[in-house]
Amino acid sequence: MKKWILPISLLLLFVFEILGIYFTMPFPASQYDNTIGIAWFFHKNLLWIRGFFLLVVIWQAYKLIGHKKFGRLSFTVFFLILYSLIAYFINFKMNADKMFYQPENKIFVSGTDNKVAPEKLIIGVEINGEARAYPIEIIGYHHQVRDIVGGQEVMVTYCTVCRTGRVYDPIVNGQKENFRLVGMDHFNAMFEDERTGSWWRQATGESIAGKLKGTKLPEIFSEQMTLAAWTRKHPQTKTMQPDTVFLKQYKDLTGFDDGTIKSDLERRDENAFQFKSWVVAIQINSKSKAYDWNHLLKMKVINDDFEKTPVLLVIENDNKSFHVWNRNVENETLQFTPGENGINFRDLNSNSSWNYDGICTEGVFVGKQLVAIKSSQEFYHAWLQFNPGGEEYNKK
Repeated sequence: MKKWILPISLLLLFVFEILGIYFTMPFPASQYDNTIGIAWFFHKNLLWIRGFFLLVVIWQAYKLIGHKKFGRLSFTVFFLILYSLIAYFINFKMNADKMFYQPENKIFVSGTDNKVAPEKLIIGVEINGEARAYPIEIIGYHHQVRDIVGGQEVMVTYCTVCRTGRVYDPIVNGQKENFRLVGMDHFNAMFEDERTGSWWRQATGESIAGKLKGTKLPEIFSEQMTLAAWTRKHPQTKTMQPDTVFLKQYKDLTGFDDGTIKSDLERRDENAFQFKSWVVAIQINSKSKAYDWNHLLKMKVINDDFEKTPVLLVIENDNKSFHVWNRNVENETLQFTPGENGINFRDLNSNSSWNYDGICTEGVFVGKQLVAIKSSQEFYHAWLQFNPGGEEYNKK
């Protein structure tokens, strides 16, 4: 049995090193099961496991020297060198925070100084009268961007593999927290806080492992649309510009906005309710409902009811910018239809005209504004995974 101690220890060194990253990165079959417990175990214990087997190998190598078994010793040294190279590659090249970095130069400009194309998709945030736009093909690489909007700390996050954009308040237990990208869970970006080392899921803002497990970051309301649509709504907005340090990385996301990117992890499936289909997800009373993107493109306007709330979904003529509103105005539930002759859409109750900012521009309700409902565009698999028991809109 003793002669097997050395090869088994070498083998386990390789296996545990690989497993330490396997469950937190999108390797084949690694993201489909509930393996967060295993991933957390390796994260917390890999150091001493690695140290133990290295000591065993060194001890066995020392014994080989004493017995002058230089052939086996050369074999051992070769595999230790190979292990060191693999361990270096895994820990310093394949770790999430070694592949995706935070912007070094955060530049926000407005008006003619902006260089981001108007048709680009953005995540928009407005707080205390200050509006900012974060282009998805920029923040999609960084995964998170820290900023201050309207005097409030914000953490703008995006996961391209789930197509989920979320904005959070990064204050945890009364203290500003720093986060680093640590990997993925069910294809969703996962962050680690600096203070406790707990892991946080990007799609929900919930801590799923560590001391703060079960804690949730407060979500800040945000909207996704083209920069042109956001600028129309917020003329004084400032837009985040590409950091010249990462131009090559941004280029790798070319086509992400339209779902035509080469990556199978990020490319759109144009069929309805498939793994990589797009849906618009809404959330009311902590419950969620998904609407097929193709159906919204076809109908332009969807009237629905969810959680005792009359809901309106509208997509603009650019076929990119969508909006979700409560269609109750002055205690009257309105029924909407696409507009004609330059009118964005109108209600059938009074035949009033409404624009894509949700404001009535002509008719009985002139000046009234529809109240926005929390919504997002995401891949169907992400919505399905993180909204168990959610409803699907299937009306033809």
